[in-house]
Amino acid sequence: MTDLRFDGRVAVVTGAGRGLGRAYALLLASRGARVVVNDVGAGLAGEGADAGPAHDVVDEITSAGGDAVASTASVATPAGGAEIVGAALQRWGRIDVLIHNAGNVRRGSLKELGQDDFDAVLDVHLRGAYHVVRPAFGPMCEAGYGRVVLTSSIGGLYGNHGVANYAAAKAGILGLTNVVALEGAAEGVRCNAVVPGAVTRMAAGLDTSAYPPMDPDLVAPTVGWLAHESCSVTGEYWVAIAGRVARAFVAETPGVYRPSWTIEDVAAHADAIRDDTAPLVFAPVPDGHTDHIRYSFAAQAKSDEAGAARD
Repeated sequence: MTDLRFDGRVAVVTGAGRGLGRAYALLLASRGARVVVNDVGAGLAGEGADAGPAHDVVDEITSAGGDAVASTASVATPAGGAEIVGAALQRWGRIDVLIHNAGNVRRGSLKELGQDDFDAVLDVHLRGAYHVVRPAFGPMCEAGYGRVVLTSSIGGLYGNHGVANYAAAKAGILGLTNVVALEGAAEGVRCNAVVPGAVTRMAAGLDTSAYPPMDPDLVAPTVGWLAHESCSVTGEYWVAIAGRVARAFVAETPGVYRPSWTIEDVAAHADAIRDDTAPLVFAPVPDGHTDHIRYSFAAQAKSDEAGAARD
């Protein structure tokens, strides 16, 4: 197979000074992309700032013959997001790829978690995604081309103890992914979410001694394909963890239709309502929203037709 390259493309990678983001930036640059390496250089909880990580990755790229520029603006504000995307537009006059990877962690049970801790995590993960998508989306649509990769998590899919803020933010990323994919479909802009698993500094405090190899380099190729012009999917969630690549999706049971319900009816039919032996999947693109409604309305139509036939 011919190497999938990014020659002539401009990529913005947030949180690219360390861990997964660094792996993404180095991989895209090695394949010819010009890269904005964004990292505020904060601590794990989002405290402080250090320009070193972003500039270190830029040095790695340029030393290898690539082209990159550092950005130390924060994704946590609209102004910061605009500055990050603006770095690409000002330097190269375009943005083809946006990978939002920046993150922070503030742990605490629901009994302990403070409002500041909740907001600080949503500001970087979820609002941060919007803060960079918003200024990048228009130029991508005008160019008729774009690839957006947003970062969710198994915490967003399934939850976890002590991270209500993180889980809520990462679940929100899935909804944002759907909308970017829907609104970008006619404009040549594709958007997918990656659900990565890697041992980075975000795993600090966790016992990873029994984990298999989980280097960021095992995740980067999946993100690289989702960011490439040959990517054939949009509005999907791709899992990449410990060498396993998979697709996650939302499914429904067929459910039960009745013309009227009581609480007792719901209780009596709970097992049938929950029966997932024949799940339904409504893909967000081209129109999962309408497909869901259409399927639900069809249940009533079938019941009416059956009633008419009996009459």
